[in-house]
Amino acid sequence: MSTIVVVGAGVSGLTCALQLANQGGNIITVVAKHMPGDYDAEYTSPFAGANVLPMALEYNRWEGETWPVLKALAEAVPEAGIHFQKSVLYRRAKDEAAAFAGPLSDGLFVRNPWFKDLMPDYVDLPASELPEGMSSASSFTSVCINTAIYLPWLVGQCRARGVVFKRAVLKHISDAEKLSHTGRKPDIIINATGLLSCRLGGVMDKKVIPARGQVVVVRNEAAGNMVCTSGTDDGNDDELCYIMQRAAGGGTILGGTYMKGNWDGVPDPNIANRIMKRAVEACPALTGGKGIEALDVIRHAVGLRPYREGGVRIEKEKIDGTWVVHNYGHGGWGYQGSWGCAFRVQELVDEIKSELKVGSKL
Repeated sequence: MSTIVVVGAGVSGLTCALQLANQGGNIITVVAKHMPGDYDAEYTSPFAGANVLPMALEYNRWEGETWPVLKALAEAVPEAGIHFQKSVLYRRAKDEAAAFAGPLSDGLFVRNPWFKDLMPDYVDLPASELPEGMSSASSFTSVCINTAIYLPWLVGQCRARGVVFKRAVLKHISDAEKLSHTGRKPDIIINATGLLSCRLGGVMDKKVIPARGQVVVVRNEAAGNMVCTSGTDDGNDDELCYIMQRAAGGGTILGGTYMKGNWDGVPDPNIANRIMKRAVEACPALTGGKGIEALDVIRHAVGLRPYREGGVRIEKEKIDGTWVVHNYGHGGWGYQGSWGCAFRVQELVDEIKSELKVGSKL
């Protein structure tokens, strides 16, 4: 049996813990400053929409291997809080001309994307269905996740498999060596600290910065469709327009922003007004054709996405004599890449186990 400490209880840490628990042969402790049920801008996972809108420019195993798992949960596990929704992507002419150089300068809005063969029912919409200012649009079946249900569901699945949860604030990744519930030094530490990897001793990854996301959560329903546009006309370049309705009464998420390097955890009322105005214009069914005054607001919120220059870091490293597997830097795609990343973490853990087993025989 291998003793493992997972540091971080966001969607990445919880999914890794569950995958390693499913694998068997591991004694796992999850240690975190924040747990599901907490709301703090640094604890990003509760604030996510969350949905599946593939962002990689070409096939990416993180997203490619996660979709089948989330799809299966939506089909057969209602208690996970995931449901299917039609997603519509609108591309503005000006953004296509600029090769989508805005805040989501990735593969989401490109024409003929790799994920058209992954996501069900992918079609390009006819010009007659395009709103003014849009040059093209595509739709497909995706999922939307109620994070207030899904994160506790992950915890419950972990607990059912013997995973132990502990609160702690770490100053150095090696502090995890003293935090296994067994009292023993762990064989392996999983670093899933997200944004805090930029401050955590032994890691201090300066490539990690916040990508501030501001949203408005409302009780109004979005008429069944998730909507996302490639840019906005009434705000800054790092503002977005997206609408998604969470499963099981979780409200509708109106967004948003993608402000790199911005640590401000307080909602900006001016941005909130622009978010609501855009949402009502993009989806009049939200308010039955009325203005933003007809929106029934649950809360305004800000989450700081763990963006990393150069992409996610999933690799093993020996720190102070203990193997650490890093899994952080997911930006805004933590949920839709969670299982693919966890599978890679498992592979790295298996490699370390093999090395430790060989070393014990020498």
